[in-house]
Amino acid sequence: KFIDIKCRKSGLRPDAVVIVATIRALKYHGGIDLKELNNEDLPALERGMANLERHVRNVREVYGLPCVVSINRFNADTPAELELLRNKMGVLNVPVILATHWADGGAGAADVARAVVDIIERGQNNFKFVYEDSAPLWDKIKAIATKVYGAADVSADSKVRGQIKKLQDDG
Repeated sequence: KFIDIKCRKSGLRPDAVVIVATIRALKYHGGIDLKELNNEDLPALERGMANLERHVRNVREVYGLPCVVSINRFNADTPAELELLRNKMGVLNVPVILATHWADGGAGAADVARAVVDIIERGQNNFKFVYEDSAPLWDKIKAIATKVYGAADVSADSKVRGQIKKLQDDG
């Protein structure tokens, strides 16, 4: 949804997307306790990757943009965790680039920059918005909920629908 908002307001159109994650965050999303984040936990990492996979699919299928996954690499990341991540993203044909800019400055993100240039040069950009600007506000909400978040539908009581109608009428 951020792509929609930023691009509509700025008039700019993206050529590619970099999705940034950490092994630690993915394991945390997979249910691991905070105190255990520095320990290898492949099952937690695999569970946590569902969120990353959804972001990749949204960027590619909903917005029509190519992407790379940039992993902010930390010392506690194990080779097995990195291999699992690469394998899961490989199924989606998404490059995983390790970045260490937090420790190495710009040089630590050079591989990410090269990967972005590479996917842009392939010309696979079919950017599209989730909804038309002219759509009613309710339809915009429904489009974001169903296309981006995977909701089957949206519902609201009459009070909320009235507020949405007022917002629509007020521009």
